[in-house]
Amino acid sequence: MKDDVSYTTEEIAHILKVSKLTVYDLIKKGELPAYRVGRQMRVDAHDLEAYKEKAKRGRTGKITAPSVAEKPPGESGQIAHSARSIIISGQDISLDILASHMEKQAKGYRPLRSYAGSLNSLIAMYRGEADVVSTHLFDGDTGEYNLPYIRRILVGHPYIVIHLLSRWAGFYVMKGNPKKIRSWADLSRPDIRMVNREKGSGVRVLVDEKLRMEGISAQQVSGYAVEETNHIGVASKVANGEADVGIGMEKAAHIVGVDFIPLIKERYDLVILKTPQNDELIDRLREIVQSDAFQKELKAVGGYDLSQTGQIMYETF
Repeated sequence: MKDDVSYTTEEIAHILKVSKLTVYDLIKKGELPAYRVGRQMRVDAHDLEAYKEKAKRGRTGKITAPSVAEKPPGESGQIAHSARSIIISGQDISLDILASHMEKQAKGYRPLRSYAGSLNSLIAMYRGEADVVSTHLFDGDTGEYNLPYIRRILVGHPYIVIHLLSRWAGFYVMKGNPKKIRSWADLSRPDIRMVNREKGSGVRVLVDEKLRMEGISAQQVSGYAVEETNHIGVASKVANGEADVGIGMEKAAHIVGVDFIPLIKERYDLVILKTPQNDELIDRLREIVQSDAFQKELKAVGGYDLSQTGQIMYETF
């Protein structure tokens, strides 16, 4: 194996046959040395082999020899080994912007991104595999976003919920809406083909809750089992004529070129566990999301309501 070979976190997950969150957790704990090239984390082949040999021997503790990479032009290069790795989990581009601002402003932290859906992100936090998670989870019984799920999943853990943004969720349909799709009940029509989101995503929870409230079973919806892992993928299926309707965020409709029918305004919140170790992290995050520089970038993306950004929505005591 050549010394100059390195792997992305996705490749490491495939090689070890584990999830990306597990790889991030190994990096976070210092058990798998990694370095950043631009926004991407990489692991050198010899460090991966050292970890595997150590795992085979059943030894515990950290591998102390850090990887060293030449700093590419214009990139941040090697992150200080003493920096605390913070896994930010969720799929919206606002989280990439948050990670970028955190890297620049919150010294002593190394932001890592996981692109898990809202439900899976909360479960990862419960397992200790994520530090900051985003949620947009609709509860049909209360009509409320996020808190019903957070309370159930993070039972026994103290936490704080900080509002990041609000955004519209709705239907993607072909230009001109030739099938005249207007409501959730239309998804059960025999002439309608749907494209869905993956299990664990906030949109999938919204779809399932709305179908439940309408008394529609998954078997009644053509295309319910057809899944895409992001908003662009769903909107593209509709644009290509492979589906008549999909559900997602407004921005993707403009990017792909399909019509958007707004249905519900979602609340997109950040969740952080309240621990002594996270006291400073919570303060830094609130400072960043309330800053003019951060909000200016979100406004440039478009489609976001930032009127409550940075407000504490709920906090355990």
